Amino acid sequence: MSIFFVLSRNKSVFLRAENHNNMLIIGIAGGTGSGKSTVVRKILDRLPVGEVAILPQDSYYRDSSHLPLEERLEINFDHPDSIEFELLTKHLKELRKGKTIKQPIYSYLTCTRADETIAVKPCHVIIVEGILVLTNPELRKMMDLKVFVDADADDRLIRVINRDIIERGRSVNKIMERYETTVKPMHVQFIEPTKRFADLIIPQGGNNQIAIDILTMFIEKNLNPHTK
Repeated sequence: MSIFFVLSRNKSVFLRAENHNNMLIIGIAGGTGSGKSTVVRKILDRLPVGEVAILPQDSYYRDSSHLPLEERLEINFDHPDSIEFELLTKHLKELRKGKTIKQPIYSYLTCTRADETIAVKPCHVIIVEGILVLTNPELRKMMDLKVFVDADADDRLIRVINRDIIERGRSVNKIMERYETTVKPMHVQFIEPTKRFADLIIPQGGNNQIAIDILTMFIEKNLNPHTK
């Protein structure tokens, strides 16, 4: 099993975590279907309950309720402009100040935000996860550790097909059309280049247990002494 690390900034990472009132902010990016959610889930399973909060990029897609449904269904979700980064960075700053935020709820089926929100309280560890989270300079500056989950294009496509059929009600033909017109070109233009910003690159996604172990140990070292 191969694993690649870029950890020359380890020392500054630990120092910055201390300067944020002991809050560790981690960004986890990677292509659609790369296994980001699996990595996050396995990390959560290993850490104390209540010590980690997740800010999914998918919750911050811009509301499109003002558009007809036909136009909403054609939104390019893989372009940075589709994300309300202003709100995401604002919420992250509020959490860092000890304030509870109201995280949006976004539906891929209707391409709109729900009226309801999710209350997210400040935690010792905040994970910001999504395909585009490393494309925004302001967001990157707030991260103590930047992670890129890597996977082969074929593996990602298989996961996208399975996910979109089950979770988003799309046909295989529609999925392949979107993959060719938006997912693939946006990955090449916006997502793959952000790999150079990563402190840690995880090949094979959620299957790379060694990388997940190391990432989990890094987080545990930054938790307050009373959690150890």
